[in-house]
Amino acid sequence: MKKFLLLILAISIVGIFSCKNFKRQKRAVQRDLTINQNTSFNNLFFDSIQIESFLKDHSEFKSYEEQFIDFYKERNYQFAWFDNKGIAEQSFNFLNLLNSTVSDLQDSSLYNPTLIELYEKAVADSLHKQQHAIILNTELLFTGQFFAYAAKVYKGSDIDAADLGWFIPRKKLNLKELLDSSIKSKANGIEIYAKQNPQYKKLQEQLVLYNEFAKNETSDTIAYVKKPIKRGDSSEAIVMIKKRLFLLGDAKIPDSSFLYDSLTLIAVKKFQRRMGLSVDGAIGNKMIEELNMPLQWRIKQLLVNMERLRWLPPTKDSNYIVVNIPEYRLHVYDSGKTVMDMNVIVGKAANSTVIFSGNLKYVVFSPYWNVPTSIVKKEIVPAISKNSNYLEKNHMEITGKSNGLPLVRQKPGSYNSLGLVKFLFPNNYDIYLHDTPNRDLFTQSSRSLSHGCIRISEPKKMAQYLLREDTAWNSNTIDSSMHLSKERWVTLKKTVPVLIVYFTAWVDKTGTLNFRKDIYGHDEKMAAKLFIK
Repeated sequence: MKKFLLLILAISIVGIFSCKNFKRQKRAVQRDLTINQNTSFNNLFFDSIQIESFLKDHSEFKSYEEQFIDFYKERNYQFAWFDNKGIAEQSFNFLNLLNSTVSDLQDSSLYNPTLIELYEKAVADSLHKQQHAIILNTELLFTGQFFAYAAKVYKGSDIDAADLGWFIPRKKLNLKELLDSSIKSKANGIEIYAKQNPQYKKLQEQLVLYNEFAKNETSDTIAYVKKPIKRGDSSEAIVMIKKRLFLLGDAKIPDSSFLYDSLTLIAVKKFQRRMGLSVDGAIGNKMIEELNMPLQWRIKQLLVNMERLRWLPPTKDSNYIVVNIPEYRLHVYDSGKTVMDMNVIVGKAANSTVIFSGNLKYVVFSPYWNVPTSIVKKEIVPAISKNSNYLEKNHMEITGKSNGLPLVRQKPGSYNSLGLVKFLFPNNYDIYLHDTPNRDLFTQSSRSLSHGCIRISEPKKMAQYLLREDTAWNSNTIDSSMHLSKERWVTLKKTVPVLIVYFTAWVDKTGTLNFRKDIYGHDEKMAAKLFIK
């Protein structure tokens, strides 16, 4: 093919063809790759077959073959990273973005020394001095590297999210359209076309800080204490604790004294708050465990949560509810801003709350609790065999039988396990939000205590918010509906999206980085897949 094209070019140059044939052949030559050094370089084109050849030599980009073809076919196989002056502005902008990302994420997989070398050569040499094969290789390397970059940073890895307990539909990204938009904006507007969750950039900034922190980390660990250290105490451990709090930015000034003073108290409470510990200022073993956490693990934790953010689809509605399982908190967003937060209780490790999304549709006042079959089998039936008055004592009744087991439900009332109201977003996991009679549990720092559903600390407040635009409902009507002898269903005029998520690292509205325990082991499983040794 190449020899044939060169022959045609030579024939056209010496003028053998007629003027009409020359024009036709010139268009074919431009379309089929060969750059004529006598042209003005107003257009650069190549042959589609060169993509196949390039991908044979660069198998790392083979998975993007469809995107390569779609992108260049739409451009009529015109170069994207070069113009009539040489290497184009968007090439520099993208390379700068790529290098910054490699540095921030400490991810060598995105580093491409060949691309950098070819770019520098393209900048140093004029377009006329470069061989066409080098120009083409540089062009396609830029495109392949863009696809690899965008797929990783904006779409996320190809690991099976469901295998990691994640059942929220993953964000979809059209790489071809993203590249086309970025070329048109000279690669400066990539985030305009592939918007990331606002948390992503915040965690990336923290990642840069923690990579710096890690350079000053020592291998010393703080010894566990027999009793909590409180303000006014003196201890050798205080010296190491102060050093660690300063390294992590919780303490503002270095201090090597043995005394637990008022400035240290401020730093301790800040650390406790962002770790989800009891904010009491007492330095116990739970706090020491968090202080001893290696910074390399914290860095992995940040990367794991950034990966989850890549998966998270953008919210189509500005009003929505988010439950963050490891945080034990529910957040209500109205017009994109937080209007309500409350504590929640989630499933125990053995009955973990599922990570998924749904649409809240019903408010059920004075609900029955239809006891799940698993609980009937494991708990209710054995209890009845030991105590014949168990059902009456617990305000329960049998409504039928199924597969040899009784169908049991608990009557409405203050004793009901679902409390006085529940909130349903129909799903395959039989998970919903509900009240609870055991309100003292919300004061505990660790609240993975349920069978999988989510207990909320302020159910009336939630009901008022959901029914706020319905004039038939006010504080009094909600109160009375929460104390009926039979349940009352209310269908919302507009459903509210609900996201049940799992983030163990995030930056809160005050700009403070928070970490939480990996209560279900999801971080550990994901890290094993993301950071293969």
